[in-house]
Amino acid sequence: MNNETAADTAHPTGAQTIRGYLKALPDKPGVYRMLDADGAPLYVGKARSLKKRVTSYTQFGRLPTRIARMVSETRSMVFVTTRTEAEALLLEANLIKKLKPRYNVVLRDDKSFPYILLRLDHPWAQVAKHRGARRIKGEYYGPFASAGAVNKTLNSLQRVFLLRSCSDNVLENRSRPCLLYQIKRCSAPCVGRISEQDYAALVADARAFLAGQSHKIQKKLGDAMEAASDALDYESAAGYRDRLRALAHVQQKQGINAATVKDADVIAGTQQAGQTCVQVFFYRAGQNWGNRAHFLRHAKGDSLGAVLAAFIGQFYEDRPAPPAIIVNAKLEEQGLIAEALSARADRQVRIITPERGEKRQLVGDAERNAKSALDRRMAESSSQAKLLQGVADLFGLEAPPERIEVYDNSHIQGANPVGAMIVAGPEGFLKNGYRKFNIKSADLAAGDDYAMMREVLIRRFSRLMKEDETRTGGLWPDLVVIDGGKGQLSAANGVLVELGLEDLPIVAISKGPDRNAGRETFHTNERTFTLDRGSAVLYYLQRLRDEAHRFAIGTHRARRTKDIQRSPLDEVPGVGAQRKRALLLHFGSVRSIAQAGPADLAEVDGISEKLAQAIYDRFHGS
Repeated sequence: MNNETAADTAHPTGAQTIRGYLKALPDKPGVYRMLDADGAPLYVGKARSLKKRVTSYTQFGRLPTRIARMVSETRSMVFVTTRTEAEALLLEANLIKKLKPRYNVVLRDDKSFPYILLRLDHPWAQVAKHRGARRIKGEYYGPFASAGAVNKTLNSLQRVFLLRSCSDNVLENRSRPCLLYQIKRCSAPCVGRISEQDYAALVADARAFLAGQSHKIQKKLGDAMEAASDALDYESAAGYRDRLRALAHVQQKQGINAATVKDADVIAGTQQAGQTCVQVFFYRAGQNWGNRAHFLRHAKGDSLGAVLAAFIGQFYEDRPAPPAIIVNAKLEEQGLIAEALSARADRQVRIITPERGEKRQLVGDAERNAKSALDRRMAESSSQAKLLQGVADLFGLEAPPERIEVYDNSHIQGANPVGAMIVAGPEGFLKNGYRKFNIKSADLAAGDDYAMMREVLIRRFSRLMKEDETRTGGLWPDLVVIDGGKGQLSAANGVLVELGLEDLPIVAISKGPDRNAGRETFHTNERTFTLDRGSAVLYYLQRLRDEAHRFAIGTHRARRTKDIQRSPLDEVPGVGAQRKRALLLHFGSVRSIAQAGPADLAEVDGISEKLAQAIYDRFHGS
């Protein structure tokens, strides 16, 4: 990719801005970005010919109303040429996912999917849940639709194949079997209750099961149970029987499996009232590994084929596509998308729209699930809209709030103080908007909640003013909620006045007598009041307050745990993870390291005399 250029922002209208580029644009494939006056992305698009595509935006009278509005807001553009149109498609998906432009179809709830990792870099292979980069040597099975689906499968793998799930450190330091061995979910390789050869056989069976050969494993366990029974070894026979039951349980829980589909994602979308839900089912080795619903932001008039095409481009932007993707509607530029995914995967990826047979049944099941999920979503949205209107009426807001920010603090007698902010809106809790604040002021009195709240709000809104000074980017709250009483409200008001933001609506919620839920008191700048215990708005505000409290407590506990786990060695320059491990292996404990002299410390591999003296000084106050 090359030739990235940016526009002059001096053009008074969007159409003039676009026309100013036409002479210099090449007749080549590439990606273009439309930016507003603040440089925020409005739209990302790809084209087989940048010149022809951008020219179409200058024919203002032929543009749909929504596109005409986008063009009128455009004040600058950025272009990137690519070698092929497929390469442009991949870049477009990457930029849409990263920038989330206002006028694109955007996948909003794109969380990472978990995998099962069978580690093969240790004599005793470990089976574990895995997310993120694949840096560990082993075999990865997935994706699974959720952590719950992985946990159920891992639980079953333990019961059927008795593989260890513990860390290497736990494995190497046990002197007797753990509880998992007692309940017959591990073969206890840590204390030699199984030979390496027999453990390797269990690993081979687990790999066969994860590769879709569950019936082969079932027959093998059945034959072993009969052989043990014939030999009057009833204890072993009972063990094989329990493993067979666990395997049968797995097969039942997998639900609808596929006889003619080995590795594929089944993707079905449904639309209603301008909203779209896309349901994805994962099939690997012929087994159903769960499903997840996705909701996309897009224009009301976008067709299902266009939405699914945008979804697939973004969904596989950072994860490998399976050999087959089965969809319930013909995609826009389906052949180009398949070509782009095949190029990225370095193997053929087919996109199929079946009309009959088992594949049609699978995509029909996914479509029904998508419709049910969208029906629930729309019902929840209707209820949520009523609650937000109630909040607007209660606090005298001009309109139902699109963004509510709730703040809380957490500490124990002033130790490990943290602040937390959660965000809620028409679609519920917006967890990608949550923020943590480690309290940094050194001169705070221990437990000074008012000063902590002042610091959190100053940091939050000072930064927001720099990022979005015009207050048009959708990041500004329509209502600020503080967990506390009149004192907290006064402290928060002081910050807002100091920053010139006194127009922001703000309310504090104090707990009822004896911290009794349902008897909360609400404090605004105009009045103090309570609500009837049966009020739906009261319960909604309680949920907001409780979510902020949960998030603050979790943040505080994580910080406290980190501080507890810190070692004095962490404060010695030059002592990293490897040297710390060498010291602990040599001396056995931090206490023994503290009692050692410089000469003894210098005997450890990797510890020079100078570093040994620094370690000694750290423990002896020099």
